Amino acid sequence: MLLLQLVKRSPLDFGYQRSRWSTELLTIKINEITGCQLHASTVRRWLPSAGLVWRRAAPTLRILDPHKEEKMAAIREALEQCSTDPPVFYEDEVDIHFNPKIGADWQVRGKQKRVVTPGQNEKYYLAGALHSGTGKVSYVGSSSKNSSLFISLLECLRATYRRAKTLTLIVDNYIIHKSRETLRWLKENPKFRVIYQPVYSPWVNHLGCVP
Repeated sequence: MLLLQLVKRSPLDFGYQRSRWSTELLTIKINEITGCQLHASTVRRWLPSAGLVWRRAAPTLRILDPHKEEKMAAIREALEQCSTDPPVFYEDEVDIHFNPKIGADWQVRGKQKRVVTPGQNEKYYLAGALHSGTGKVSYVGSSSKNSSLFISLLECLRATYRRAKTLTLIVDNYIIHKSRETLRWLKENPKFRVIYQPVYSPWVNHLGCVP
């Protein structure tokens, strides 16, 4: 269907100085291609029937990782070889905010609800590792998000999987994963292997959150 083909592309592809389609612009382009004289209200009725919805687009960075294919190949190879030994983990960190989120709520007119907060927002951090084969999650916590937090997780894995000859972690490019302190620890513990995922590719890591 012409409508579907158009929305899969950007107006910029057709010379319009716009990044998104409006109903009016879609109508103009359809009329130009088909020679018809459709009205925008007609096209607007077609949109839901074609399975199209109005929603916010996801911003995407233009920056590409020149070593993306090489990194993805290393990740695929590690996952294919994953077993009890050698185990492969997805690793990530999460910030926990103790200040409750305050937003709109149903309230009695003239009586505003009060939500108790600790005042200045307090934070706690978790570092977790998801075993790609078993789904088991190991994690540690700290009041600081630094190299020591990441190293604490590595030490936790070393103790939990002490019989494994090697332990492979798939991590993002956050500084604590490649700091001098971390690299020094990894050099002293050669059974650990760290694979850095391509930059700006968070979907590569299957550990979306840590419980």
